[in-house]
Amino acid sequence: MPVFTAIEILDGGEAIALSRADGEKVRFHDIWLRDNAPDPETRSTGNGQKLIKLADIPENISIREASLEGEQVMLRFSPEDKQVSFDQQWLLKHRYDNRKSASRLQTWDASLQDTVPTGHFQDLALHSDALQKWLHDIDRLGFAKMTGGVAQSHALFDVIDLFGYVRETNYGRCFEVRTEVDPTNLAYTGLGLQAHTDNPYRDPVPTLQLLYCIENTVEGGDSLLVDGFRVAERMRAEKPDYFSMLSAFNARFCYEGEAGVSLRSERPMIELNPNGDVIAVRFNNRSCASLVDIPYEKMQAYYAAYRYFAALVDDPEMAISFKLAPGEGFLVDNTRILHARTAYSGTGNRWFQGCYADKDGLLSTLASLENKGIAG
Repeated sequence: MPVFTAIEILDGGEAIALSRADGEKVRFHDIWLRDNAPDPETRSTGNGQKLIKLADIPENISIREASLEGEQVMLRFSPEDKQVSFDQQWLLKHRYDNRKSASRLQTWDASLQDTVPTGHFQDLALHSDALQKWLHDIDRLGFAKMTGGVAQSHALFDVIDLFGYVRETNYGRCFEVRTEVDPTNLAYTGLGLQAHTDNPYRDPVPTLQLLYCIENTVEGGDSLLVDGFRVAERMRAEKPDYFSMLSAFNARFCYEGEAGVSLRSERPMIELNPNGDVIAVRFNNRSCASLVDIPYEKMQAYYAAYRYFAALVDDPEMAISFKLAPGEGFLVDNTRILHARTAYSGTGNRWFQGCYADKDGLLSTLASLENKGIAG
């Protein structure tokens, strides 16, 4: 169905303006339109990749003719004398003139406790709509639980296979999370762990982490999750100077717990994009190296901001908690969600396995499922 009611050429062919029924106008430049032309000479019909270079587009390009024909916008470019048609819905979806944010991200705190997003493994494996909802929840909230899996070693790979691929590290394709006599990492003890993001000493960090329960008969050992983006939002509202401090300077992280391994990275604890939006949180006091990128006159203020951020992370009002049973697990966006556990007793057994994956695979699978739903 057409979404535009009129079209006009602006500035001697430099742009067009498309009018909507409510009077709103959406503008597009000539170079942008030519660069995004969907015709088979410009883009591959098989994979959508561009067949031309920017240098192939004349520098003196302009729009000579413009009209609306049904659901299409018809344009003719000079000096190529090339005619191209654009789907109106596609143009509206890809507008950049007064574009409104399309982010699906939803931050949360402890009030989410009673509505934790959860998928049953068999449903996820057999029904695309269930998988789409589960992946959508991870994209929106940064995490989701999974139930109904088998309680055996390496079953966690079946979960990753639903949407992507395992990211192998020096810990292997997966790692064991259970008590060790001489652990290389504090995660392998019965101690409680402060909420943290994993592997901040890697560049890039693994963007997804799955923790999967095989056995859990101990007292304690509950899992806790905290939305780092909500923590950052709260800090920005309550202490904007502290927020600016943690986003303006690099922290340093390192790991040297194994022979032949020396992992290091330098990134801010709160990372922003050019629009000032939070795009990543890195918080792991165990792996935080000496901070040397903060000027002398700002170091005291930086530590005050660091302490305040840590206090918000530890605030019970920010966390949800649950105890995983065998065959259950949770998947988190490791650039956003901090995970923790309470201490557990020395009696009984607690055996988890964990592995990493990357968000591009999850988002690709989600987009494909959504596109299939639209087409179907």
